[in-house]
Amino acid sequence: MKILVDTHTHTIASGHAYSTLLENCMEASRKGLKLIALTDHGPAMPGGPHIFYFGNLKAVPTEIHGVEVLRGVEANIIDYDGRLDLDEDRLKRLDIVVASLHDVCITPGSKKDNTRAIIGAIKSGLVDIIAHPGNPAFEIDKKEVLKAAKDYNVLIEINNSSLGISRPGSYQNCSEIARLAVEMGNLLTLGSDAHICYHIGEFNEALKMLKECGVTEENIISTDPEGLKRFLKIRRNF
Repeated sequence: MKILVDTHTHTIASGHAYSTLLENCMEASRKGLKLIALTDHGPAMPGGPHIFYFGNLKAVPTEIHGVEVLRGVEANIIDYDGRLDLDEDRLKRLDIVVASLHDVCITPGSKKDNTRAIIGAIKSGLVDIIAHPGNPAFEIDKKEVLKAAKDYNVLIEINNSSLGISRPGSYQNCSEIARLAVEMGNLLTLGSDAHICYHIGEFNEALKMLKECGVTEENIISTDPEGLKRFLKIRRNF
């Protein structure tokens, strides 16, 4: 399975990442990726960029070193109703919106609270991808989240970093999510969640887990850059 798209990457603008967009694109090109999403953290993340950063992403070229760039955000879900830390107008101007829960932006709640927060973000119509839903710090009802994602045409991310350095204890949750996605017909996307350029396009742990879970190429949009762009266009014209 050849992964050509990385839908979750960070630059120094995120405040705790270590590479520039140019360095990320150079690494993506070296590894044969065709498309990456620039998804720096939203402004609620300590040290994250100001809202003006996202308003000015139109200044970023759509192709760098032969790699297409989707200009987006990893928005923070900041309450149990699923509210995000960027306003609707700015979110609608972006190419791609990833949303996730971080314990520095929202206190982990009950399973019911955490599930409601993610489903609220999904139902907002502003979110294209739910990132690292297997994070053990936020217990969720996986079936309910995947059902909402399927109903509202939102991608579920398998986060390679969660299976390595970022969120210890994610493996079992991510495996269950992957198996449910196949069973329920959800589309998955792979995100490196790279915070340094060397991790761009690194999916070894995710691919190994997906193989064990019986996930095939037809369940993953990350092999098809044009398919991802069609998906995003349909969402924005819905």
